This record gives sequence, C-alpha cells and structure tokens, in this order.
Amino acid sequence: MSTPENARDILFGGESGQIPDALTSLRPRGESLDTTCTHVSKALADPSRSTELKTKYKTVVAWYARKAEQAVSQPPAKRRRTAAPTCDICHLTLPRPFVCLSCSFAGCWTGEHVTSHLADFGHPFCVDTKSGSLFCLECDDFVYGATFEDLYLSTTLMVEENQTRFQVSKRVREPYHPWIPNNEETTSLKNTTVVPCQGCRGLLNLGQTCFLNVILQSFIHNPLLRNYFLGDRHNSRLCKHTDCTCCEMDSLFTEVAFSSVTFLAIDHWCCAQIYSTSTVPFGPTSFLSTTWKVSAEMSGYAQQDAHEFFITALNQIHGTCRGSTNISCNCIVHQTFAGQLQSEVTCERCGNVTRTVDPMLDISLELRDPGIEKEITLAGCLRRYTKREKLGREYSCTKCAKPTHEAVRRLSIRKLPPVLSFQFKRFEHKTVSKGTPQKIDTPVRFPVAINMAPYTTLAVPNNDETITPPGPDAMYEYDLFAVINHEGQMENGHYTNFARFQDEVWSLTFSRDPHSIFIYDLKLCE
Repeated sequence: MSTPENARDILFGGESGQIPDALTSLRPRGESLDTTCTHVSKALADPSRSTELKTKYKTVVAWYARKAEQAVSQPPAKRRRTAAPTCDICHLTLPRPFVCLSCSFAGCWTGEHVTSHLADFGHPFCVDTKSGSLFCLECDDFVYGATFEDLYLSTTLMVEENQTRFQVSKRVREPYHPWIPNNEETTSLKNTTVVPCQGCRGLLNLGQTCFLNVILQSFIHNPLLRNYFLGDRHNSRLCKHTDCTCCEMDSLFTEVAFSSVTFLAIDHWCCAQIYSTSTVPFGPTSFLSTTWKVSAEMSGYAQQDAHEFFITALNQIHGTCRGSTNISCNCIVHQTFAGQLQSEVTCERCGNVTRTVDPMLDISLELRDPGIEKEITLAGCLRRYTKREKLGREYSCTKCAKPTHEAVRRLSIRKLPPVLSFQFKRFEHKTVSKGTPQKIDTPVRFPVAINMAPYTTLAVPNNDETITPPGPDAMYEYDLFAVINHEGQMENGHYTNFARFQDEVWSLTFSRDPHSIFIYDLKLCE
C-alpha cells in the first residue's frame, strides 16, 4: 500500500520536504543514547537500517513542523495551498497523520488503520507527525528513545530557524549551536554550585489580589506555558501591542523564574546573567494594572473570583498572542487548554440522535450527592458529568418534528487538551426564590494522576456498555500539577495554591507573610 500521490509528495517528496543529513544534536557529547525499547535499539544498531529510520523520521517531523510554523507566521492569504494527506484505508483527511517508518503509508490512529498496516506488513514502527512520538508494534505502546528525542528537537528547531524572520531587519534567525564545554570549562564547572530554576518565588498580596496570585502561580508551574515564554516565543521588547497580557506573562516568567537579569552589550551580542537564588517576593503590579485596563469587570479593589480571572486571562493572552485567529487558532492558549465537548441528545420517541460539538477551555463539575460512593471524588464527579440524564425541559426533535419530554442527553469529551482544568461548582441556591447563594464546603478527593479514557466520546456509547478506547492508556493519563483552594464564604475568603515541582508539592500560601512557602513530599499527599 502507498499514500495517494499528493500525500506522498507532501510527506516524502519535493524540495521542501528534504532535510539535511547533518543536523546538530541537542545532546551533549558523550551522553548515552539509551532507549526504553529493545526493538528500537536493535534497529539503530544496524547502520543501514538506522540511517533509513532517522532520515524518514526527520522528513515527517519536519513536514508537520513546517506546516505548523507557516500557520502561525503567515497570514491566510499568503499560505501555500497544499492537499492534506489522507488515510490510505478509509481515505479520510488526516489533520494528524501517523506515518509508517518502513514505507510511505500514512494512516489514522482512531480507526486503528496505521496499527493494522504495521501488523499486516510486518513493519515495526510508526510516528506521530505532530508530537514525534514513536510507536512500536512489538511493544504495542509508544516508546521513548533518546536518539529520536534529539532528532525531533533538532528538526523542529531547524524548521523554526528557517521560517523565523526578525521584525526589524527581516534576517533569518541565527542557528542554534549547543554549548559543549571543553576540558578547561569542565574543570571550572566542577567547583561551581548548581542554582535551581524552578520558580520558587512568592507573590505579594496587593490588597485582596489572592485570586490573581493563585492563577499566576498555576501558570508559572504549567510546563507548556513555561516553555513558551521562557523560550522567547513572545518578546515584550519587540511587541507592538499596548496593554498586552502576553507581555505581562513574559515579564512574569522573567521575574519569577529568572529573578535577576543583567544584560551587558558588547558590539552586536549580549550575555545574560539569568540565574539567581533570590526569593524576595514579587509584586505583580503591572499585571494587575493591565488586567484592570483590558477587563472592566475585574477592575477595582473588591474581591474577585479566581475562575473568572482564569478565563479572563486566557482570553487576553489569546487576543495578544502570536498566531491568534478566530478559527483553528494556533495560539499558546488553545495549544495548551483547548479541547472539545460533545453533547448527544436522543429522542426516545423516534430514536433520532442529535450531536453538537462545542469548544472548551475547562470543565465545570457539580458537587452532587455521591449516593452509595459515600464521599465526593473527582472520578465520581466525572462519571455523573458523562452520565445519561433526562432533559428537564421540552425538547423539539428535528426528525419527528414534535415537542416531547422523552429526551435523554449525554455529555462526553470529544477531544482532550494537553492541560485539563476542572472547576467545582461550590455555590448553590438552596431556596426556590434563588436568594443568596451558599457555599458547598464538602471535601473532594482527587488523585495525583487520572486516566480520562472512560469519559471520552470513544468510550461513552449510547447504551451503558463498556468500550475500551483505542490506543495505550498513556494517551489518556494526566498528572496533577496545581490545585487552587478557597477558604471562606461568598462575601469574603482567601485563595491558596498548591503547585507541584517534580516529586514535591509546594504550598504557596498568599497571606500577609509572602515568604510562607512550604514543601511536602508528594507521597504524603496521595
């Protein structure tokens, strides 16, 4: 089997698809290129097979990286129109192709067509062109290999360098060269002290601004946002926007992660002394001022809701971010938080099913009576969220064209985002007259890791059968890295934040004492 001609040309042929053989590795010299898969190690041990795998891998990764970079850097009118690859079995368009590393086959993962191809033809590996993840047929799982990790990083970096132009001089970006210390530098480094760079710095409470501080701390510990802004993807010195929230994020990461920056200009280059052990609290006054200017509902000295600020901040980052569009947005907000919810309404009179897909940045869960489960858990809230329920209103079916109360709705997650945010609805109206809402103080138990496969559209059918979603469990697993708590009632209260760094949980409490940072062992928090 082979891909259609247009797909083969896009993925493997043509001048634009050629990748130089010599790519600078991002791994220091002498470091072992270990792998978790013996089948990958065996393939790399064969020189001819190794060259074939690496060349094919670089080609398909560069194709997707070039496509993604052009979608961000070029306006729609100037983008080159090219046919998208299609699955060679079902012939559906592939927004995220999986490509065989032994031939020119490109297939879809959802329909298991790419894995079927590997099994039928005895081809051992395929690659996800978006993430560069390598799938091994023998292991029946995605596997890690340091060699392919290096190839992915160097290839995507090379594409970015070729596509990036400076706003002023229109020059191509300087190529990246890793620093490999020589013998003299290695000797000097032996007597130095390693300075941590995990962003352990408190934020000052500027007067009922704990709602802002907890969200900012969760942003700081978000690995995707951290890599984006510390990678200089948005430079506040070159930005042309006024009251730009992205510039505030860039400054925030500079102050918190790199708390002491000194530039020394020498001719046309500068060196930065970026690491510091300073833990002096930082006051995000500029961030607060910009928020007041761009969002009237968040301005003033009154207490605000942290979730409202979370959504407001995401909208403002989206509006000022490079690559922001109204359709198929490629900004960092949508790359990080955007997913899709699917709503299925079934008319029990005629059996017609109406499906609606809506975008989401987070999921709001109700704290209902747990019933026989005795305690409220995150998994229990998700089960109730995706459970079939009767519509409490009259439903007009599009097929039988008759109003009916015999309709059932079910929600499911159609597309999982890289970072998944949950909000618990802790305020309710206990009276019929919808008077003053009251806070639900019931505790909620949640794990440090969760598998979201049971709550996806692929695993939630119309009946109550249990369906195993395709792919390994690792595709649906999430690790907890931040929790925001509220203490108090509706009229007053205080927000605190627990953020995770590796195997530690940091309690970042925002009180009168900005130095109140405590470290807990992650195992004690489970």
